[in-house]
Amino acid sequence: MKRVVIPELLDTDAGTPAEVAASIKDLRGFNRWLGGISTVAYMLRRIAKKRGLTELSWIDVAGSEGFIASQTQRSLAKSGINVRPVILDLAPTHLSNSYPAICGDATALPFRDNSFDAVGCSLFLHHLEPEEIFRFAREGLRVARHAFFIHDLRRHPVHLALSYIGQPIYRSRITRHDAVVSVRRAYTVDEIREILQPVVSAGNLEIKKSFLFRMGVIAWKQPNIT
Repeated sequence: MKRVVIPELLDTDAGTPAEVAASIKDLRGFNRWLGGISTVAYMLRRIAKKRGLTELSWIDVAGSEGFIASQTQRSLAKSGINVRPVILDLAPTHLSNSYPAICGDATALPFRDNSFDAVGCSLFLHHLEPEEIFRFAREGLRVARHAFFIHDLRRHPVHLALSYIGQPIYRSRITRHDAVVSVRRAYTVDEIREILQPVVSAGNLEIKKSFLFRMGVIAWKQPNIT
C-alpha cells in the first residue's frame, strides 16, 4: 500500500466551528479508546524509568489545546511521575491556556540544547515528509536531554478499511475525510526506521507496535549528554 499525501481538513480549519468542535471530540475519543494516550504514557514512563527520573519535563510538539498532555500527565501521576508539559504548535489558534505554550516550527525548535528531558509528538508525524521528519528528529534530540519520541499511526490496508468502516459513528464530516487521509499519509515501521537511522546512533532506536495500527518510537540520547 503506497503512501498518498492528501491535505487534512482539520489542519486548515476548513469547516464550521461546530464541525471543527465535533471533529476534535472524535480525535479525543480515538486517543482515549484506541491507544493514543496509553502509547504516549508508556513511552514517557519508559523514559523516566530508564533514566531514573521522578519528574519529567516534556515538549509536546503540535500538542494543540493540550488534551494528550493533560491525560498523560494524569496517567503518569498514578505511577508517581510528575510530568511537566509545554505545548508547541505552529498555529496560535490551536493553543489554549491549559499549559505553558509557544508557537514554533517542529523542524526548527525555538529552544536551547538540552532544555527539556524529552521532546515528542502524538499523531503529528504523518503530516511531515521524510526530510522534514529527519530535521524534526535532529532538532528533538538536540533539545532533549534524554529522548525524542513519536506516537503515530501505521499505514496498513486493514487500517484503511477500518477508517472507512468507522465513518457512520464519526461526529463530523471533517473526521470522515481526515480519518481516511491520515491512514493513507501514515508511515510503516520500516519506513520510520529508515528515515531515523541517519540521525539516531545504532542501538538507540526503539519501535513498539501498539494497539490498532499505532506505533511508539523512542530515540535515545546518549546518557552522558546533559
